[in-house]
Amino acid sequence: MNIETADYGTSLVILIMAAVTLATRWGGIFVMSFVPINYRVQQFITAMSGSVLVAVLAPLAVKGDNGARWALLITAIVMLILKKPLPAIAAGILAAALARQF
Repeated sequence: MNIETADYGTSLVILIMAAVTLATRWGGIFVMSFVPINYRVQQFITAMSGSVLVAVLAPLAVKGDNGARWALLITAIVMLILKKPLPAIAAGILAAALARQF
């Protein structure tokens, strides 16, 4: 399927992506409204967030450049020291920028 992007095609693509995003978000909330949140479900949800984070970061650590590796290392160190995500993320971004600059 090809959508012409010269006229209104770009806007159409953006609207379709927005509709799909809203459908998946609202659909998840709708489905979870039928699931009782007990202790086991709570543990599953907590474990899933960590699993998704590892799934995103592991390939970056293995196949990323030195800037990515420095960013991961500095972010982890700052997070362990400060226990606050925002300064850790900022330090990781700064580390990646500096490593790629030099």
